[in-house]
Amino acid sequence: MRRPLKFVGLAATAAVLLAACGSSSTSSAGTSTSSNQPIKGGTAYFAEGPGASPNYIFPLTPSGNFSVNNLAQFQILMYRPLYYFGIGNKAAINYNLSIGNKPVFSNGDTTVTVTLKHYEWSNGTPVTARDVVFFMNLLKAEKANWGAYVPGAFPDNVVSTTAVNANTVVFKLNKAYSPTWFTYNELSQITPFPIAWDRTSLSQPAPSPTAANLPDTTASGVSAVYSFLNSQAKNLSTYASSPIWSVVDGPWKLSSFTTAGKAVFVPNSKYSGPDKPKLAQFVELPFTSASAEFNVLRAGNNAVTYGYIPTQDISQKPAVESLGYSIQPWIDLGFNFWPINYNNPTYGPVFRQLYFRQALEHLVDQPAWITHFLDGYAVPSYSPVPLAPSNPFANSTSKTNQYPYSVAAAKNLLTSHGWKIVNGIMTCESPGTSATECGSGVPKGRTLTFNMVYASGLTSLSQEMGAFASAAKQVGITVNLSAAPFNTVITDQPHCTSSQASCSWDMVNWGGGWEYSPDNYPTGGELFGSGPGHTGFGNYANTQANQLIAATHTAANAQAALNSYQNYMAKTLPVIYQPSAAYSISAISKKLHGVTQNPFLDLAPETWYFTK
Repeated sequence: MRRPLKFVGLAATAAVLLAACGSSSTSSAGTSTSSNQPIKGGTAYFAEGPGASPNYIFPLTPSGNFSVNNLAQFQILMYRPLYYFGIGNKAAINYNLSIGNKPVFSNGDTTVTVTLKHYEWSNGTPVTARDVVFFMNLLKAEKANWGAYVPGAFPDNVVSTTAVNANTVVFKLNKAYSPTWFTYNELSQITPFPIAWDRTSLSQPAPSPTAANLPDTTASGVSAVYSFLNSQAKNLSTYASSPIWSVVDGPWKLSSFTTAGKAVFVPNSKYSGPDKPKLAQFVELPFTSASAEFNVLRAGNNAVTYGYIPTQDISQKPAVESLGYSIQPWIDLGFNFWPINYNNPTYGPVFRQLYFRQALEHLVDQPAWITHFLDGYAVPSYSPVPLAPSNPFANSTSKTNQYPYSVAAAKNLLTSHGWKIVNGIMTCESPGTSATECGSGVPKGRTLTFNMVYASGLTSLSQEMGAFASAAKQVGITVNLSAAPFNTVITDQPHCTSSQASCSWDMVNWGGGWEYSPDNYPTGGELFGSGPGHTGFGNYANTQANQLIAATHTAANAQAALNSYQNYMAKTLPVIYQPSAAYSISAISKKLHGVTQNPFLDLAPETWYFTK
């Protein structure tokens, strides 16, 4: 669930927000050989996304900071999740890199037992089941402040969490769940917290891991702990010196950090997991724009070891390669779409008509957009289940374009449902609910003129929206395009009711879609689930979709349930699907080896090394 979006390193946009998801994945040299042994030491410089510097270190992260740049490319280097995802570029759980052994489900899949491997915190204390309980206590108390929270899901579906002994934690669930779904989407969200954090001020000494009656065990105490840790996380200038954040169990710890987002990491000498760092330092460099990053990359002085080429500069790929870089697209497990507002007081009834959504999808020429606007560095999106990178989830329906580009097909869908072009604008001439009429709630005389706001600064997105508007014009649909900053576009599509002034928006497109993590199983609760007090993207609410989503959470045959869900969402179009661009067109120094481009966008510089 990397909330709604992904920052696309190949374009100039703002941060990538996270939410509840093939290409070559390693540097040109791959793993070491007898003639290519690692050199101990050296500093690797990684280019952060434009305007997407890390700004929140505490792994119980609020929605405004729930982003790739914070979770996947900052926090995970220092604080290891209970379960790690990604085997090379394959979207699968990686038990070898996980703190927890494979979970054991029992009592009809209502009890989950997790045993922990031997990991240590940098203060010398072990990572224990009590650290997992600490996380769960904080999460239960402060779930409303957590970016991944969905009512009724994690942690609401966990009745209790018990540290049976130092290495074993048991979760009691409120009903039976699919082991696949619960592992990929619920256990995936747990990060053990050191008991050294279980305090309410810096003046208090760090408690012993075995201390009793700690603050997190009471309602008032746990809220005070969260308030303290959250306040510390907002103080960026103290990240490297903090006695709180210096207690890590990952392979790296901060050496220095600037409020602009430059992060210097050094190896954690107490790291007890696999893949001990070989580099002496790993540095993340902030950039205000993609062009600023590319200027540094193109200078050719090795100031950036691992950067990216903006889409608009892809023609310079040969020149970058000549500087000693390997160019590889980084494909994440996600899909791309734009929402339409089902609760818009004027056009909501139109958007609710399946034939109309089908007509819109017929106007999206995904193959041509990929070729002409995205330089081939993209894959099509035909459902919420991604086609790439390699994964076991997508079925034949999700791999097939259900509504291929056809202006004629789009026009026929409208005219066969009571619409006619009047004065150049498609107009409802036959209101009603029969198979040849406009549909429920669509009045006679309704014209098809929509506003589309899309993220500025993205050349490819501007081109795509221009092509869409041009195709729509041929059908008699007017799409008024306007560009706005990324953050504005995100806030321009609120959940709302038709009576609210904020519900006047028609369509918005931030260009990044959705990336699956830390909910790594591509079901749609966070995207399309609805219930009391919440709806899906675009105020989407559909009873059958809810039932299919719920089945993916509980079905014994996980893939069969996922197939039913993706078949329905591919054909009924809750949103309009569009090509999913590579997260970035990475430029990796040919002297840097061991690089894996994780499908969930997690950085792992501990596997990197230099050669002469």
